[in-house]
Amino acid sequence: MAKTRRRRKKHPNIVLLGVDSLLADHMSCYGYHRHTTPHIDRFAMGGALFEKTYSAHIPTTSAYASMLTGLDAFGTQVVALRHKGGLREDVQTLPEILREHGYASTCVGFGGNPSSRGFDKYIEYPSWGSWNEGRSPKAQNLNDVAIPELDRLAKRRGPFFLFLRHMDPHAPYLPPEPYERMFYHGDECDPKNKSMDPVKAFKPFCDFFAAWMPPGITDKDYVIAQYDGAVAYMDACIQTIFNALEAHGIMDETIVILNGDHGETLYDHECWFDHHGLYDVTLHVPLIIQYPGRIPAGSRISGYNQHKDLVPTIMDLAEIDAGIDYDGDSLMALVDGTASSFDSEFYITECTWMRKHGWRTPQWKLMVALEPDFHFKPPVELYNLVEDPDENHNLAGELPEVVNLLKRRMNNWIRKRVKETGKRNPMLTQGDWHGHEGVGAFKTSQQAYDTMHIGDPDQAASLQARSR
Repeated sequence: MAKTRRRRKKHPNIVLLGVDSLLADHMSCYGYHRHTTPHIDRFAMGGALFEKTYSAHIPTTSAYASMLTGLDAFGTQVVALRHKGGLREDVQTLPEILREHGYASTCVGFGGNPSSRGFDKYIEYPSWGSWNEGRSPKAQNLNDVAIPELDRLAKRRGPFFLFLRHMDPHAPYLPPEPYERMFYHGDECDPKNKSMDPVKAFKPFCDFFAAWMPPGITDKDYVIAQYDGAVAYMDACIQTIFNALEAHGIMDETIVILNGDHGETLYDHECWFDHHGLYDVTLHVPLIIQYPGRIPAGSRISGYNQHKDLVPTIMDLAEIDAGIDYDGDSLMALVDGTASSFDSEFYITECTWMRKHGWRTPQWKLMVALEPDFHFKPPVELYNLVEDPDENHNLAGELPEVVNLLKRRMNNWIRKRVKETGKRNPMLTQGDWHGHEGVGAFKTSQQAYDTMHIGDPDQAASLQARSR
C-alpha cells in the first residue's frame, strides 16, 4: 500500500526512464499484437502517451544530446555515436540547469558519454551479455543499484532528478526465463528454416551475432521473440521503479517520463537486429509522461514532436524559467490543445554505421548518403509513407521531381540553421566517425563493408565449433 501523500515540494522530482533501442511498434500500448508492456500500458493510462515522437538524430549519443538539452543537432553539434570531445561548454544540460534550482541528480548506466554531462552522481551496472555468460538480467541489474539510490534521494528535503538508462532490450537479446520462451514455441535451429542465412552472411555483424545468439540458430522469428521477451522483462522490472515511488508516497509530486533514445531494426531493411538507418523503425520512439494534476490521465497525443521538446516540457511542468532559448517547445501545448502538432517536416541524421541525412514529411521520407554505406544501398532513397509505411519501395528513380523538392526543403532548412547558429552542419565535420583513425570518408561500399566490424571472431569461431 502506498504511503500517505506528502506535501508537494517547491519543485517536483523528475524520474526519466531512458530505454535504449525500444521499438514503439513492439509495445502493446502502441498497438503491438503481443502483450509486451502491461505495466507500462497501465502507467500510460495515468498520463499522456505521445503517438508521434521522433528521434531525429540517430543514434544514442546524439539522441540523448537532444533529449537532455532541448536542442537539435545544430545546437548540440552532436550527431555521431562516437562523438569526439565533449558536449559544447556553452550548452547547459538538464542536470546542470536543475542544480541551479536545488536539485540533486543521479545518472544510472550512462556515465562517460558526452551527452550525460552534469550529474552529481554516476552509478553503473552490468548491462551487456553473451551466450557463454547465459541469460542477461540487465533490467534487474539496473534495479539493484537504482532502487537504493531512489530510496536515498526520496529522503532528501529538496527535489531530485533520477535518470535511468535501461539496456533491455538493446542487443544482446538475452532475456531470462520465462521471457526467453514467452513469445516463441518451436525449433529455433530447424535446418529447414533458412531465414537467418543472410544475417549470418553479413560480415560486419556476424561475429557479434554468433557471440550471443544460439549456436545453429536458423529462425529469425526466434530472435524477434527474444527482443519482445526483453521488452516484456524490462517492463516487469520498471514496475518495481513505479512501486518504489508509490511506496515513498511521492508519485503525485514526481514527473515520471519514459522515452526511447531510438528504435530498433529487427529483420528490416537488411539492417539486421541493430539501430542504424533512417527508417521509421529507428526514428519512431515511445514517449509517455505522467504528472498528476498537470497531465490528464489517459491522454493520447497525436501531434508530431521530437527529443528536443523534452527539456522545455520538463521546465514547463517544474515551473522553472532557465532563460534558455531552446530549439524545442513544451509539449504541454499539445496536451492542453493549444497546438495540434509541432514540426511535421524535419531534418533527420544518422552517424552510427552509416553517415546519412534526410528530410521527413507526413507523406515522404528522403534519405541521402553522405558516403557509400556497408549495405550497398543506393545513394538516394525516397519512400511514400502513406502508401508504403514500411518503406520497402524506393521511389527515388521514379520520382526525381519529388527528390529534388525534398532536397531543396532540406537544404533551405540547413542554410537557415547555419545562419541562426553560426555553425556548420555537424554532419559534414565528422572525420573518422566510424572509429577507424585516418580512414576518413569511405570511397566505396566495399571499403565500408570490409572495414566495419563488431564482435569477437575467436569467440564466435569457438561457439560455432562447439555447435558442430
